Amino acid sequence: MDVQQRRRIAIVGLTAPAYLWLALAVFLPLSAMLYFSFLTVAPFGGREAELTLKHYRAFIDKPLYRDLAWISLKLGFHVTLICVLMGYPAALALARYVKGRWREALFLLVVLPFWSNALVRTFSWTMVLRGDGLVDRMIQAVLPWAPSLDLLFSYPAVVIGLVHAYLPYMILTCYISLQAIDDSLIEAARSLGASGATAFRRVILPLSVPGLIAGTVLIFVPVIGSFMEPRILGGPRAATMLGTVIEEQFTRIFNWPFGAALSFILLGIVLLILALSYPLLRRPMQAM
Repeated sequence: MDVQQRRRIAIVGLTAPAYLWLALAVFLPLSAMLYFSFLTVAPFGGREAELTLKHYRAFIDKPLYRDLAWISLKLGFHVTLICVLMGYPAALALARYVKGRWREALFLLVVLPFWSNALVRTFSWTMVLRGDGLVDRMIQAVLPWAPSLDLLFSYPAVVIGLVHAYLPYMILTCYISLQAIDDSLIEAARSLGASGATAFRRVILPLSVPGLIAGTVLIFVPVIGSFMEPRILGGPRAATMLGTVIEEQFTRIFNWPFGAALSFILLGIVLLILALSYPLLRRPMQAM
């Protein structure tokens, strides 16, 4: 057995447990949910289930679910866009301009949300965004004539809560890409007469595209299926998303087949969006 074969065996031996665990933890539950989505009822308590397509037809026949899917996609777009606009400059500052202990302090602020429970973080926003809350009192102290700021139980409140939850993902993924850029490339561009803006547009931004793509996927995919933040911060007016409907099918109505069907429809929409976006995302990668 030569060195190459021993190396391959070692790689397989080291990676096989992780891939096996991923296969069992991801594909096995997905396969079970896919099977459930074609059943008439959940096969529990002695109930007999038959194969059917009625749950998928319900999504097509009822405009309500299509409207909820569109609202969820719009929410994902808004949250992802805000995270890009806020997270990329923060990551650029951390990677290129901030040094020493200031960088460590800012990194601490970035990862701080991960140290608290997501439910606690979301409920804390209810005290900040409600009328006569923290933000409202600060505004009234500075501008007594300003109208009361009551964002709780509204669409902007849901967006704020989700941006707070997912912004660190964008900062960290962009930071990794920006940190990996060789300084000599930027120096070469500047020595050839490129301005700071031109060096950013022609060198830094194209090379950081992988981080932007990774952050976008990490944020957009879970946001469109979120249910906790819309339910707590959206209230009766803005809480109804496709994610909340799916959660209700599993926890309240006990209609697992319909919830599984809606989940796979949402997954199919995400995969379709990624497939349509792939040619656009591939161009910056090829330009590198």
